Amino acid sequence: MKPSTADCAESHAHLTRLPGLADPVLQFDLPKEIEQLRTKESWGRETGRSSETLVKQQDFRVILILMKAGTRMGEHRAEGRISIHTLQGRICVHLRDQKLELPAGRLLALDCRLHHDVEALEESAFLLTIAWPKDYASGYGFPPQTTVEGAPKTTADE
Repeated sequence: MKPSTADCAESHAHLTRLPGLADPVLQFDLPKEIEQLRTKESWGRETGRSSETLVKQQDFRVILILMKAGTRMGEHRAEGRISIHTLQGRICVHLRDQKLELPAGRLLALDCRLHHDVEALEESAFLLTIAWPKDYASGYGFPPQTTVEGAPKTTADE
């Protein structure tokens, strides 16, 4: 069943900051977005990464992340299901019991609450998508931000 326009409007009514991230139709030039990440102040920081939230809905996020070779996002988990789609370079996702190498063009899907970290084996860009369960979004208003150091925020960069 297709949701009504009113249902969709309510799902992003909570966005008071950067409401354009929840527009009904969004389109991105990803190579251009990646180049812009290289010019951000965050790219020069010690963490060796820069990110931009492209889509922000109450139950859904799409975040573009650029990481320098040899950098790592410490272990963390997301309350929702995630996908990681490597656009450029090569990353390694470390799960508790396995390592998964993701060269450009590879897509990985992880279920809720799986602990993992991300290592850039070379300069890499990837899309992180997070989808929270409906009861999470409707019961709490906002999904919680990831709370472990090194994990990307689910809000647009400051």
